[in-house]
Amino acid sequence: MLKHFLTAFAFAALALPSNAQNAGEIAKVRNGQSCSGCNLFQADLAYLDVANVNVSGARLRQSDMQLSTFDNWNLRGTNLSVTNMFGVRFNASNFSNANLESATLVGGYFGSSNFSGASLAGANLSGADLRLAKGLTQAQLRKACGDQATRLPAGMTIPRCG
Repeated sequence: MLKHFLTAFAFAALALPSNAQNAGEIAKVRNGQSCSGCNLFQADLAYLDVANVNVSGARLRQSDMQLSTFDNWNLRGTNLSVTNMFGVRFNASNFSNANLESATLVGGYFGSSNFSGASLAGANLSGADLRLAKGLTQAQLRKACGDQATRLPAGMTIPRCG
């Protein structure tokens, strides 16, 4: 009886939708269209210059966003964990309540972006410029790491990556 149940359960699990990326949704964002709540898992968004996009609540986990300019983006509640944002520019963007755990923000510029409630645990902020960031707290920074080139709001510090 148990064997039949486990076999049926295995077939039912295989019938569930996967969490793979959606190429159509990725193409929308690459072309500057908003895509709130979209599945952009492992999206290639590198080397782009796209402004004014709403991807709030989207899944961008493990995406490549390096060396792109994404000004005025809404990333509220977005999963950006383990994302490569090397050298990215996010001016005036909203990262409130976003998951940036274990993300690489090395050398990025985040002028006047909002980080209220964002999770930065394990994020590498080496060389990033967050001097004008809003909503950033010392508690968030304590869980991330940076280096001597990391620029933070006055009075804030960050542990060294090591």
